[in-house]
Amino acid sequence: MSDKKSTSDTETRATAQDHHALRLWLRLLACTNLIEGHIRSRLRTQFDTTLPRFDLMAQLERAPNGLKMGELSKRMMVTGGNVTGITDQLVSENLVVREENPKDRRAYIVKLTPEGRELFAKMAVEHEKWVIEFFDGMKDLDRHQLHTLLASLKAHMATIPPEKT
Repeated sequence: MSDKKSTSDTETRATAQDHHALRLWLRLLACTNLIEGHIRSRLRTQFDTTLPRFDLMAQLERAPNGLKMGELSKRMMVTGGNVTGITDQLVSENLVVREENPKDRRAYIVKLTPEGRELFAKMAVEHEKWVIEFFDGMKDLDRHQLHTLLASLKAHMATIPPEKT
């Protein structure tokens, strides 16, 4: 008999017969997807924006001198084409600017405009409130313990060499 929930998420794929590590992975993935879904929805309804746009602006907010397109792509873990498309939209809305790179004529530096900084600051405040709300269902001690346990998993994962492609 399967150990499935009535809701449809990644965790519903697991059965009681599956290895505990697989069930744990699927639970982590389900939680991540649920939180991300709420964030995407709230960004859309409250700011008429998308999570990739928010992420790009977050990267730029942390780099006041701007970033090259390639660096943005690497930090966001998306293709250069995706970054170009998002950047084009944000430029057209006067939220970011592209400036020539004095050290490399082939590359541009992308920076938040003052309007972009102001909007991102508003979004970041709300984003933080949302994340706090999402974890409010857990006891303080449980949140701290989960944070510690996930740090242990993260440290272990850093010791596993990536597959060669």
